[in-house]
Amino acid sequence: MSKRAISIKKPEIVLDQNAQVPLYRQLYERLRAEILAGQLEAGARLPSTRVLASTLGVSRNTTALAYEQLLLEGYIESRVGDGTRVARLQPGQQVQASRSAQGQHATDVAGTRTAVISRRSQLLVDTPDPGEIYPNQAGAGMSMFRTGLPDATYFPYEIWARLVARRARQSLQAVSLYQNAQGYAPLREAIAAHIGITRGVHCSPEQIILTAGSQGALDLVARVLLDPGDLAWIEDPGYPGARGALLAAGAKLIPVPIDKEGIDVEAGRQLSQGARLAIVTPSHQFPTAVTMSLGRRLALLEWARETRSWIVEDDYDSEYRFSGRPLEALQGLDSTGRVIYIGTFSKVLFPSLRLGYLVAPPELLKGFLAARRFIDVHLPLLEQMALADFLAEGHFARHLRKMRQLYSERRNTLIDALMRELGDMLDVAVPEAGMHLVVWLPPGMSAQAIVKRAIERGLHISSISQFSLRPLPRDGLILGFASASTEELQAGVRTLALALRCGA
Repeated sequence: MSKRAISIKKPEIVLDQNAQVPLYRQLYERLRAEILAGQLEAGARLPSTRVLASTLGVSRNTTALAYEQLLLEGYIESRVGDGTRVARLQPGQQVQASRSAQGQHATDVAGTRTAVISRRSQLLVDTPDPGEIYPNQAGAGMSMFRTGLPDATYFPYEIWARLVARRARQSLQAVSLYQNAQGYAPLREAIAAHIGITRGVHCSPEQIILTAGSQGALDLVARVLLDPGDLAWIEDPGYPGARGALLAAGAKLIPVPIDKEGIDVEAGRQLSQGARLAIVTPSHQFPTAVTMSLGRRLALLEWARETRSWIVEDDYDSEYRFSGRPLEALQGLDSTGRVIYIGTFSKVLFPSLRLGYLVAPPELLKGFLAARRFIDVHLPLLEQMALADFLAEGHFARHLRKMRQLYSERRNTLIDALMRELGDMLDVAVPEAGMHLVVWLPPGMSAQAIVKRAIERGLHISSISQFSLRPLPRDGLILGFASASTEELQAGVRTLALALRCGA
């Protein structure tokens, strides 16, 4: 057999230096494809890694890695004194490998092939992304009227940095091994005291599990309480994060209408009396911003008692109540232990903190903790210790008072501007709590067209229908007011008025 190596000319193999796929992988894919296509025949001798690197203008490490991968997979063989040659493939092996190579090439190089995922995962892909509501830093430029976005510029970062640094110096080494899956005990004690006083929640620190925000709590609840096919009530319109957690658990969603008193319990009974659980936002419903009436709260608790179902109370931003004392949590009214209470610090402090919690009825605690240990064991501890100090030293209460006053002023400014500029066109719903409000459009007016025109003018608004699974008789616009100054809100309303009137 001839010892002469075949020629691989540079123009025949082009490696893209700017591609996301590494150069060695590109070369490996190209050589493998030529072997499978018969362009490189069995027994043909390949150039050395040094010669090929020089020909292609790449490092020898690149060619060596490509050859190594081909050798491991049996496409080439190497013998001392005989160099590197194309291996002889069995016909069936060649056909199977060729199909695999085509699929791999389409995915790795072109990057255009859609991955095969489970049906549940595809449902999540098709569900509105909570990230569209809560933007990342890169998308924060167009933040006017974004919902769920606190004004993080007022957070006392110097105090927080001091608390974190102190804990890192003095305490971290002592707790550097695995910790309790429930979370840092002093923080759980501080949370139990806080929500007991401010929200009327009845619990002990032993019932609290710290989670990665409220979304982590929703995911944990859905994993533990639902089997695939179980029925679950969701508010409609409602928070997409709750919908996603249920879909991920394989639940069948029962969309229950929302009216001016909150979730329509009687409609839920007619749709599915025996649902396994219901996820609700009674203090400040998302997205309609209504507060659930006492009558509806009692009716919901009675349904759960009768059916032995669970109620998940997502109390995501009830800290910001603008008139009187915050309403007592639904959990505080529960006498039969059917409510799982969820809270978060993302809206009160800063979103990237990703610290939330759930209050579990005692009979569920064992199941929640067992699941937690297999999901992520526990949260990072340093931020938990700093937050415990932040609460214990009074910084949390002071920050909350300041932000509640600030958001109250911004809410009032937005309401006044809307009434002045658009009072003849829109119905402004004045929220009792939270960081957003809703303006209802005249029947028949397209919210989608308004949203499109508003986005073109640099605003970030959403429609109520974006969060609904059923057609709505009347649509509305959701306007966040927490993250913009009073001057910015007034200017934003003028821009919104232009977007509305140009299509009227």
